[in-house]
Amino acid sequence: MAVRGQAHPNADRMEGETGLGVTMLPGFRDLHVHLREPGFAHKETIAGVTEAARRGGYTQICAMPNVNPPPDCPAHLQTQLELLRQNAAVTVYPVGAITRGQKGGGELADMQAIAPYVCGFSDDGRGIQDGKCMRRAMETAAALGKPILSHCEDESLLGGGYINDGSYAVSHGHRGICAESEWVPLARDLELARQTGCHYHVCHVSTKTSVELIRRAKDRGVHVTAETAPHYLLLSDEDLQEDGRFKMNPPLRGQADRQALVAGLLDGTIDCVATDHAPHTPVEKSKGLAGSAFGIVGLETAFPLLYTYLVKRCVLSLEQLLEAMSRRPGRLLEQWMGITLPAEDMCAFDLEARYIIDPNSFAGKGRSTPFAGWEVYGKRVD
Repeated sequence: MAVRGQAHPNADRMEGETGLGVTMLPGFRDLHVHLREPGFAHKETIAGVTEAARRGGYTQICAMPNVNPPPDCPAHLQTQLELLRQNAAVTVYPVGAITRGQKGGGELADMQAIAPYVCGFSDDGRGIQDGKCMRRAMETAAALGKPILSHCEDESLLGGGYINDGSYAVSHGHRGICAESEWVPLARDLELARQTGCHYHVCHVSTKTSVELIRRAKDRGVHVTAETAPHYLLLSDEDLQEDGRFKMNPPLRGQADRQALVAGLLDGTIDCVATDHAPHTPVEKSKGLAGSAFGIVGLETAFPLLYTYLVKRCVLSLEQLLEAMSRRPGRLLEQWMGITLPAEDMCAFDLEARYIIDPNSFAGKGRSTPFAGWEVYGKRVD
């Protein structure tokens, strides 16, 4: 079920118009956003996140289920839907939980009962540790015509790590997260998707091996799609600083991983760019790489960053970026929800506007970004 609050008063004022310095672009769609409400309003509010989305040019977003209570049954989902009706500034499609309590295993959520109102199922923030549980979830989702949106993380391989298991971790005395913790469960799930026929969507891909596994699965006809995020396309662990704003899950990987993700985006292995927008309080992000919470924000910076550092540098075209940020995720939403998105959803950008990213200007409570101080082009025009 799409839920939209009261529209911003200027949301459609520029629709259909172009002028000096203003370019009309199709509204962006983000398949991976953390709203924090209900349950964690001290981190962020629905109003704050969706206003950040609107400012970033997004017209539709998907809300991941790690809220409290998680949307694992009709009553819990209804709590979230009511808040969205009251507070959302853009259209929001909830993602239902895979398991009861979003625990990454155990009893499945009431998937059948909530299926008409969600765009898919995920335990994002927790990988499904048990292959038998994932098989049951895929079989159920396939029967319901819904995708599984998978957070691929084998907790047995984490070893207490919190940044990439690379040279920076070694030289600075940090515990690393190995690439296998992502691609080992991914390989398992791709085979399960082949067997069950489930539409399997891979969240926040970060490793070169994951890209290759997805590419091979697509070649074999597995119904798999994938997303990555701006920070994985633009940064590697060579860019790490001793600051919580560089800590996210999965972590920034090596330069070869970053290059593989860009190549995967160019050849269609990676279908979409999603932000994995994950707000936390300043205190939660103030404890360095070891102690800070995982997660950064990205809704207001995604397009200007990718336009500036990929399009303007001729790594990909503006049309290719719009495919990844608007058209492909839009087609997926249409499939998952059985709807047709409005063709008139547009956003106006001044592509020549140059400015410095300043987290203090962000709409929501979440201000943690590794891109603070970066110079970018492309500003939303209301």
